[in-house]
Amino acid sequence: MKKFFMQLRPLERRLAVGVLVVLILVLNWVFIWPHFSDWGNLRGRLTRARQKLALYQTTIQQTSNFEAQVKGFESQGESVLPEDMSINFLRTIQAQALASQVQMGNMGRQMTRTNDAFFVEQIQNINVTATDDQLVDFLYKLGNDVSMIRVRDLELQPDPPHQKLNAQIRLVASYQRNAPTSSKTATAKAK
Repeated sequence: MKKFFMQLRPLERRLAVGVLVVLILVLNWVFIWPHFSDWGNLRGRLTRARQKLALYQTTIQQTSNFEAQVKGFESQGESVLPEDMSINFLRTIQAQALASQVQMGNMGRQMTRTNDAFFVEQIQNINVTATDDQLVDFLYKLGNDVSMIRVRDLELQPDPPHQKLNAQIRLVASYQRNAPTSSKTATAKAK
């Protein structure tokens, strides 16, 4: 390479050095300069990862407190036996319909949903006929009851003489799931 460079005339040498400098600058501009911020980004990611790790560790240390709170919340709720849930749900609906003077029509099949760790949901479809005041009173009092009944779906239509409303309502009640007994306490009681 040195022989080749020495054979060039001074103007050619300057041109070769200029092309080499431009080539080095272009390569730096394409491959190196875009990555100047990578070190700062890496430090930022490392800082965020350390903060998240510290948050997770403090949460893990508080696990015993959380378990105590969950046990306290489980003991506070109204306990309804699983076999009585559907009967209790229907009685509450019928009692409130009678108190609000709402005429109950068809009642669909009751469904149970158990996806939640703390609650069992009972779902009931009903058809009612009532004036607007009676229907609002019925739904309001169902929502204020301790049974935790709420309306999931509501379809309203006027009845044929246009005097009252026909409503198709999907009601959902949440009942506290009985806490599973652990095998340790069962064996301790057996001994």
